[in-house]
Amino acid sequence: METSGNVAEKSKIKVKKPSLYKVIMHNDDYTTMEFVLSVLVNIFKKDVGEANKIMMDVHKKGIGIAGIYTYDIAVTKVSRAMDLAKEEGFPFKLTIEKE
Repeated sequence: METSGNVAEKSKIKVKKPSLYKVIMHNDDYTTMEFVLSVLVNIFKKDVGEANKIMMDVHKKGIGIAGIYTYDIAVTKVSRAMDLAKEEGFPFKLTIEKE
């Protein structure tokens, strides 16, 4: 039996998990609770109960966590929400913070 001398090597490739970012909603005196709920349900895909809890955090504590996402998804969701707020005339503010 003849062998060619080739040796198969196993190479381990480490896949690094992407960093995650919190999307933070900030309270203001003008953006309505209904608008915040709508953004949470339609853009951040929260159910009504969870959206209500986050909205109340924003209202009572000044901020609420809309979700935790990879950077690209966080930026996209923030951009969509801010565009919608601008269309509606609200000074709604969202920020992104590394987890």
